[in-house]
Amino acid sequence: MRRFAFLGALLCLGAAPKPPPPALDLILAETPAPRLADYRLFTDAGARRPNAGLTLYGLNAPLFSDYAEKHRLVFLPPGTAARYDAQEAFAFPVGAVLVKTFAYPADLRRPGVDERYVETRLLIRKPQGWFAQTYVWNADQTEAVLRRAGARMEVAVTGHDGKPLTIDYAVPNQNQCKECHQRDETLTPLGPKARNLNGDFAYAGGPENQLAHWSRRGLLVGAPSPSRAPRTPQWDDPKAPLEGRARAYLDANCAHCHDPRGVASNSGLFLALEETRPPALGVGKGPVAAGRGAGGLAVGIKPGDPDASILAYRMASTEPGVMMPELGRSVRHEEGLALVRAWIAAMPAP
Repeated sequence: MRRFAFLGALLCLGAAPKPPPPALDLILAETPAPRLADYRLFTDAGARRPNAGLTLYGLNAPLFSDYAEKHRLVFLPPGTAARYDAQEAFAFPVGAVLVKTFAYPADLRRPGVDERYVETRLLIRKPQGWFAQTYVWNADQTEAVLRRAGARMEVAVTGHDGKPLTIDYAVPNQNQCKECHQRDETLTPLGPKARNLNGDFAYAGGPENQLAHWSRRGLLVGAPSPSRAPRTPQWDDPKAPLEGRARAYLDANCAHCHDPRGVASNSGLFLALEETRPPALGVGKGPVAAGRGAGGLAVGIKPGDPDASILAYRMASTEPGVMMPELGRSVRHEEGLALVRAWIAAMPAP
């Protein structure tokens, strides 16, 4: 009896209005929208509830960004799909948006708890190509506004060691976005590749392989079964082989520039996961115009000796002009550095 009375009340009141879909006209406009909310990618002002048509995803080996948490979503216009590529980022349709929000919990030891958003970056596929836009969140966490020139801000958290940690966080300007995302002078996505998405993700309905999930939902065409697709090891998985973990870390953090088509192509140091030539990886290779960045060391990697390896030296530095990567971080990534040092130490000496 109570059930029927409740249903009757719902019919009288009517269903809750359906949120309007993402604003495809603004997504494709030449001029960026002044506020993140203008795109209607989320149904709430704080961007915690994705709109219809957006899908959460994660990467096997994400870029380190001063210990920030990252929430990734992809939007595809209705009736469209990305096309599978075994090596490069997928070919996304016009109107696609890759959304990445950077956030910090109050305590780095408790991810997701008391989390505050810092910035949300959009990579939008327009008819002319990909365009990067950055939106910075206000103190009340109610609005994110366009910031073309970038920004710097102090982020105070409790570090993994339980001590206060202040991070000099840098929001990139548009030119800095190009430095990482540029291939042959063309802006392109970095993360959504087959090998990075070939892993389980905790969806609302339960964990599922992302390649299988995208294919099942019609977001991706042309993909083989996950067992036949390449897969990047998770760099922080202690059960995975050391070399694969270290190479995955360098691929995610360094290979976007250290690539024959990247901005560091003149270095001769190429750190993509597919690279197999020892000299191209820095083994026994002298630096090219590194200046003081070489730290007085002779080679990029000296097998068995991380202290004599330029690669480890630059990863350990936080000094501008010396540290690598040179963008996207202000603190040392202790865990990533320890991994790469362990990999170099385990290499047999020639």
